[in-house]
Amino acid sequence: MTMQRENTETDRQEQPVGALVAQLSDDVSRLVRDELQLAKAELKDKGKEAGIGIGLFGGAGTVAVYGVGALVAAAILGLATAVPAWLSALIIALVLFAVAGIAALLGKKHVAHATPPLPEHLSEGVHEDLEALKGHQPEGKVSA
Repeated sequence: MTMQRENTETDRQEQPVGALVAQLSDDVSRLVRDELQLAKAELKDKGKEAGIGIGLFGGAGTVAVYGVGALVAAAILGLATAVPAWLSALIIALVLFAVAGIAALLGKKHVAHATPPLPEHLSEGVHEDLEALKGHQPEGKVSA
């Protein structure tokens, strides 16, 4: 093994610089290709894990929806001990629609507040910059 290493080092010392540069280029190219293949395999494994995790989250959400349905049924049956069953179902439905309506109104308010998606301070700053480039001084601004 040491004899082979000494022969390799002697061979490299006798090679012209151009050949060494070409060999270095080949070695770097092979190293980069190998690193890319390793990264590709690692990303594939991580993508597979993420897909399984997302699928499990979806399943959990579906089971949670069924759980909410069971709770609504329990609320209806519980209220049915005090009033007729049809009235119990109607009361629970009205409560659920009221909660949904309030959530929809709050959602609409937040969406309206978020539009337009262009940041206002950014557009004002760009407008001031354009005016300054044209040679106009924006109102209320003092130049330094």
